[in-house]
Amino acid sequence: MYDVEEIRAQFPILSRRIGKAPLVYLDNGASAQKPQVVIDAITRGYAEEYSNVHRGLHTLSTISTERYEGTRDVVRKFLNAASQEEIILNTGTTEGINMVAYGWAMPRMEPGDEIVLSIMEHHANIVPWHFLRERQGVVIKWVDVDANGDLDPQAVIDAIGPKTKLVAVTHMSNVLGTVVDVKAICAGAREKGVPVLVDGSQAAVHQPVDVADIGCDFYAITGHKLYGPSGAGAIYVRRERMEEMRPFMGGGDMIDQVTREAVTYNVAPMKFEAGTPSIVSTIGMGVALDWMMDLGMETIAAHERRLRDHAIERFKGLNWLNIQGQSESKGAIFSLTLEGGAHAHDISTVLDKKGIAVRAGTHCAMPLMQHMGLGATCRASFGLYNTEEEVDRLVEALELCHELFA
Repeated sequence: MYDVEEIRAQFPILSRRIGKAPLVYLDNGASAQKPQVVIDAITRGYAEEYSNVHRGLHTLSTISTERYEGTRDVVRKFLNAASQEEIILNTGTTEGINMVAYGWAMPRMEPGDEIVLSIMEHHANIVPWHFLRERQGVVIKWVDVDANGDLDPQAVIDAIGPKTKLVAVTHMSNVLGTVVDVKAICAGAREKGVPVLVDGSQAAVHQPVDVADIGCDFYAITGHKLYGPSGAGAIYVRRERMEEMRPFMGGGDMIDQVTREAVTYNVAPMKFEAGTPSIVSTIGMGVALDWMMDLGMETIAAHERRLRDHAIERFKGLNWLNIQGQSESKGAIFSLTLEGGAHAHDISTVLDKKGIAVRAGTHCAMPLMQHMGLGATCRASFGLYNTEEEVDRLVEALELCHELFA
């Protein structure tokens, strides 16, 4: 049985108040709160066990290295990768995608070569490809969503042409909540010999992810959305693609030998991890992923589906409320606008006075917002600790916004 109150008790911040109101944290799409077990791991990492990792022979370095490298295997399990050697640890999805852009795509792309993107992509999965457009003449091909906010996998596959070198697509929209059938996209792209990068920043938080089943070549995640610390993340890279990549950054740890004349690199994945890493944050991410897996990803997904369905039912009574994206394959993420033109920032400010934390703006997805003809939305994104009562509080606060701005 999913005991949400027991889960909430593990998050110290959820007991605080914002002004006179209890906190309702609905900004999980931007960054999630941290359970006590993660906070304890971070405190222990700095207070009792801290040292730099790898090569150190003393006790603290050995402990830190074991815990840090242990996270690599936790990520492997979390994503069901075949081997730890297919997991690169980094600072998050943004670094992971840039690593693919610089380390894999840049050396093999010529002017006129194409990258296929969906219009739903986060800027982290757009801007690195614009770099290649600006610097190497790469062409970006866009695939739009339909009126419901769905992305047709066949439309993505059909966009693949003889000059397409990569498909880069989100697994779950951070604006619309749409869950994309990335497995179908990967299967179609594989038939055409084109690798697929999946941005898993949102999807990995809300549902089980199996990269072996999906069949992708790259899958990026970020720790701070996964109830872990900021500054830690990982990317799965299929072994064949790993062998094709060149190092993204140079420095310590990623080398084998350095002389005046030459440098030889460490074995993968180490050759893609230059310098002192975010040690304690990475350890904390591993603890967070273990904690989530102990809860059960299917169990988490079922709880969030209940929240989603309850929110949809409650929103039906608000005929002045617009929900952007009506996909049947949708997570518990809602981008909202009000009839009458109330700005998302004003809505967010009123909600904050009621203790409700949401996000307002373009959500690092400007092409999608332009496609929808919107300047901004107010986004409520739910997590594993949210409740149906908090949905009700959101509705009450939105009703107040309607009274104020109608």
